[in-house]
Amino acid sequence: MKTTTTALAFALAAMSAQASIVTRDIDYEQNGVKLRGFLAYDDATAKAGKLPGVLVVHEWWGLNDYVKGRAVKLANLGYVAFALDMYGRGVLATDPKAAGELAGQFRGKPLMAERAQAGLDQLLGTGLVDPSRVAAIGYCFGGSTVQALAYAGAPLAGIVSFHGGLVPASADAAARLKAKILICHGALDPSLKREDIDAYVKSLDDGKVDYRFVQYAGALHAFTNPDADAIAAANPGMKGFIGYSPSADRRSWADMRVFFDEIFAPAKG
Repeated sequence: MKTTTTALAFALAAMSAQASIVTRDIDYEQNGVKLRGFLAYDDATAKAGKLPGVLVVHEWWGLNDYVKGRAVKLANLGYVAFALDMYGRGVLATDPKAAGELAGQFRGKPLMAERAQAGLDQLLGTGLVDPSRVAAIGYCFGGSTVQALAYAGAPLAGIVSFHGGLVPASADAAARLKAKILICHGALDPSLKREDIDAYVKSLDDGKVDYRFVQYAGALHAFTNPDADAIAAANPGMKGFIGYSPSADRRSWADMRVFFDEIFAPAKG
């Protein structure tokens, strides 16, 4: 199974050509682990002043071309995007078992937020970003990661989770939280039971968190990933669990843009 396709690589190059998009790899470390992230921004726009920044966190497969393509899409919208690396330089999973093992080392542990914070530090350290206008988005495993990062008190205006696992907010987490939250969830995603969703929403309500929880009709898990159908075909155990939904992908991206317009709006008064 492969999550990076030739077609996707061509699309990435085409998106980069739409504007004065600069992309480059950035090497960094966290707790002795060598990491390599991917930065994308519009050089022409950046010359006019500091821009809103968006941290991007990959699915459990690792930092592949799909996620890099999302960073380039954000750059084309005028944001400085940094797709972080949670696993280590060049580490990618090629099957669900390996992906689960890689993601499992972070789940429920402080390391998840700490590794994400290292990526956020790289984004802020570019000198291109307005530190008062920074958000984080994540896909699947990355959706859980951006929640953990926000609950740790990271200086984020907002986070967006696309088909991510839900991390309930404890009272302490809600007290530390600075970010508004947008959850983009597939209505047919079998990874979460109704009681899990209800418990999550209750935790946000109890913590008086500013959030939106949006469900997309007919969408399974991984609904934004164009490779999801091919992955499911190559892994029978994932059939009916993941699937690409063009409409949910389009609508959730539009919802993210509206959310960003709100959280990045200049202060009034």
